[in-house]
Amino acid sequence: MQSNDPATFHATTILMVRKSGRVVMGGDGQVSLGQTVIKANARKVRRLAGGSVLGGFAGATADAFTLFERLEAKLEQYPAQLTRACVELAKDWRTDRYLRRLEAMMLVADKDVSLLLSGTGDVVEPEVRGGHSVMAIGSGGNYALAAALALLDGEGDADAIVRKSMAIAAEICVYTNGNLVIESIGA
Repeated sequence: MQSNDPATFHATTILMVRKSGRVVMGGDGQVSLGQTVIKANARKVRRLAGGSVLGGFAGATADAFTLFERLEAKLEQYPAQLTRACVELAKDWRTDRYLRRLEAMMLVADKDVSLLLSGTGDVVEPEVRGGHSVMAIGSGGNYALAAALALLDGEGDADAIVRKSMAIAAEICVYTNGNLVIESIGA
């Protein structure tokens, strides 16, 4: 979502860490239009499916809300089957003329599965390392991902890793701030 157009909305940072039976997702609150921060406390991470699924988005806000609504409908159609619901959403996203135009990416997770969804039809599970996994999206996603991977084998729990990694991303990425929304599932 980055271009030379000064009126371009820039993305965010969303990070998901799964460690020791717990999944934690965090997102920053910054919304930028060109070179201006227009909102500092947006909520880009939320609970879905009655609280059993976490979702976070990077990209156009209205597009992300549309995708959240569609995912909720798929989760109602396929209860407790996050992967199936996401695959069905990805099919719709690729084939529906309206949905194809949506510009957003999503991270979703339940107690068992973590997935990245994109408008190109991707439904990607993270690589599992020692029973733990990490995924990130958005303009600061690579910074948060690198930090989380470096911290993953240490003493910190998933919540501490997300908080520290998001703080590092906020120090590096001008489109990421320290106003975090963090949600978790599990022990």
